Amino acid sequence: MRCPYCNHENTRVIDSRPVEESNSIKRRRACDECGKRFTTFEKVETIPLIIIKKDDKREPYDRSKIEQGVLRACYKRPVSAEQISDLVNQVENEIFNLEASELPSRTVGELVMSRLKELDGVAYVRFASVYREFKDVNTFLEELKNFLQ
Repeated sequence: MRCPYCNHENTRVIDSRPVEESNSIKRRRACDECGKRFTTFEKVETIPLIIIKKDDKREPYDRSKIEQGVLRACYKRPVSAEQISDLVNQVENEIFNLEASELPSRTVGELVMSRLKELDGVAYVRFASVYREFKDVNTFLEELKNFLQ
């Protein structure tokens, strides 16, 4: 690992620890040349995942899309940034545990909704209303009835 300060090739690992709820390792390093310290994260490289959209278009998996959807659903709700991060990590772990090379966006949306349902009811209904594209008030009421049961 090269030092980000002096670009020297020899650095030492001072401390390593796993990052909670994630498949990565945080390493504290020190440069043998300039003595400065820095942190690196190592993550297992996974097989590229392709998401199949509703219109049958395919695109690479993008974690930030899940994060953005959850953030929008949780806007002005009593949900912390840590809870959102944990939810996204859990969904991502479930996605990769499926070990599929292609996955319908429907599956990703259902995983997100199941986690949101446990976390915050209003955020769940917000996400569901966009994800399921409610056409009228009756479909919205039907989803609310299912949620309340």
